[in-house]
Amino acid sequence: QVQLAESEGGSVQTGGSLRLSCVASGDTDSLQCMAWFRQAPGLEREFVVSVYTRSGITTVDPSVSGRFAISQDKALNTVYLQMNTLEPEDAATYYCAAALEGCPWYAKHYNYWGRGTQVTVSS
Repeated sequence: QVQLAESEGGSVQTGGSLRLSCVASGDTDSLQCMAWFRQAPGLEREFVVSVYTRSGITTVDPSVSGRFAISQDKALNTVYLQMNTLEPEDAATYYCAAALEGCPWYAKHYNYWGRGTQVTVSS
């Protein structure tokens, strides 16, 4: 089993930056992928970024490309989501997710989830 704990989100103004972290604990050696998803009210959970934990290869959704990035600190079993140039459309609950195999964009593939953390962006 794996547990994921996201850092507290926050409220920023349009154009601002925010960094989220997610700490994994438990059987972390079993994980192949860590990712961030987000979900705005009334909408489906959507993929943001992912990283293959062993190779470090990342994937970024086109909607946030050039603004968001994922990184990891293997020693701390932590992944980070750096969000820059935030827009009101980025406001959502952000979820950390982990998968035992593969690193796809669809949420149902992921085996473990954090509780989510709220990000608000004011214009």
